[in-house]
Amino acid sequence: MDLQPLKADARRGIADPKRFLDVIEELEAATHVSNCRQRQVRQLQAHVRQLEARLAQYETPPAPPPEVSTDFSVETEQKRRAGKKRKKRKRAGRRLLALKRDEVKDGDWQDVYPDSAQPEECVFVRERVAWRLKGGQAVFTGYRLYRRRGSAVVTTVPGVLPRSEYGFEFVLLLAFLMFVTRVSLDKACSLLQFFCGLPLTKSQANALLDQLARHWEPEFDALCDLLVLANIVYTDETSWKIGKDGCSLWVFLTQLHTVLLFGCRKDAATLDKMLPPDLFQGIGVSDDAAVYAERFRKGQKCWGHLLRKAIKLSLLYPEKTAYSEYLDSLLNIFRRGQRAREDHRLSDAGRAKKVADLHDALWQAAEPHTPIWDHPRTPDEKDFSNLVYEIFRLIEADELFTFVRHPEVEPTNNSSERELRDPAQDRDANRTSKSTWGAKRRSILQSVLASLKKQLETFTLASVVEEAMRWLITGHSRFRDQLAAARAALDQVATAPPQPAIEPSG
Repeated sequence: MDLQPLKADARRGIADPKRFLDVIEELEAATHVSNCRQRQVRQLQAHVRQLEARLAQYETPPAPPPEVSTDFSVETEQKRRAGKKRKKRKRAGRRLLALKRDEVKDGDWQDVYPDSAQPEECVFVRERVAWRLKGGQAVFTGYRLYRRRGSAVVTTVPGVLPRSEYGFEFVLLLAFLMFVTRVSLDKACSLLQFFCGLPLTKSQANALLDQLARHWEPEFDALCDLLVLANIVYTDETSWKIGKDGCSLWVFLTQLHTVLLFGCRKDAATLDKMLPPDLFQGIGVSDDAAVYAERFRKGQKCWGHLLRKAIKLSLLYPEKTAYSEYLDSLLNIFRRGQRAREDHRLSDAGRAKKVADLHDALWQAAEPHTPIWDHPRTPDEKDFSNLVYEIFRLIEADELFTFVRHPEVEPTNNSSERELRDPAQDRDANRTSKSTWGAKRRSILQSVLASLKKQLETFTLASVVEEAMRWLITGHSRFRDQLAAARAALDQVATAPPQPAIEPSG
């Protein structure tokens, strides 16, 4: 309300009393509203105090403010900077033998004596427990180990690696599932639990594979040395990864051995390490990658790669008959080479004559298309020119028909390509190596298992366990025996007296 005009009229003595009554009524109404609001506020404040009192019993009292230290010594400052020491997480560690012994049933204890020793000649030394496969199920088995009286040599548990609680059969099963069946480590543990009832964690499985790889490392080295002494080696490579870093996977095959090298580099240094030029005198079968150029004393370049290039051109450009005609000529020449390879009536001189004829046929096959490959104008003609010049270069290097001169050699490296298919699928699924040791472990285990698959009559768990157990007992494997025999044969040839020359008669 505006009281200024009323005040001015009152001072001049002309104010209307009715206007004063209206002002008084307005003030009484405003006072009543104010009193109601104040009463409502007091009620709400009382209700809030009641709620706070109820909630107080469920809340923790606030922490007192930190005390400000007045000690400014060097020792106090060092303690402040060091901060609180983190508590070390308590690890489970290895269980005590007494706890494990209680889990072994009475009928699952075995006494282990030294070979050809009678029980009365032996002294008890200690006990060991391990999971073993019996009747298709995992059984926790206890062993009482004895030694001869007066001897410090303690017998070992047959089929169990040192400091291991799992039989060799479980370690081989785990390696087979991961590197032959190619399942993940988690799935391998689940499969062993489901089929065998074996309690195996991922960390335990990883430790078992590490132990097996270190145990088989000498066998892997023997396989690499056997490659150098081989007559024929098929090789191929593909990309691989260690973590996020790109690298390569190289495979080397012979008739009896397989070596897969994960995590290497595709360069001459790796090839020189695996097949040293001054030691490897065999035949190398490969594609026409630059790393293999003039690399082997005798080489065979893969015909499959050459024919695929010609097939691609003929399919992409059917309107250009020169490509299909050249493809037909290459196929006919290749088939002639295969027939000559299988013709056992041919002598070395006859095979050399066949190779010369096949070289001439390749020159003649390219001659009708000289304007295209000698002066390419389009990208496809450039590809055709590269193919023709590649074949010419391989003719000069004499690496196209080595399989005719040496019938035991295959004309392609398809066997090594097939060996790379499974690892390539693992790479595409991002299941590569996570560390350098992981790549080496995969190289060792996969190479040994692949070589055993070639040499064992039946590749089963029983046969692989029997073979690996023999290595464990004798201390050397069949691969090391083969390497020793090959070196002995080379030494015998090197030390043999030269044969006297036969003088012509007449």
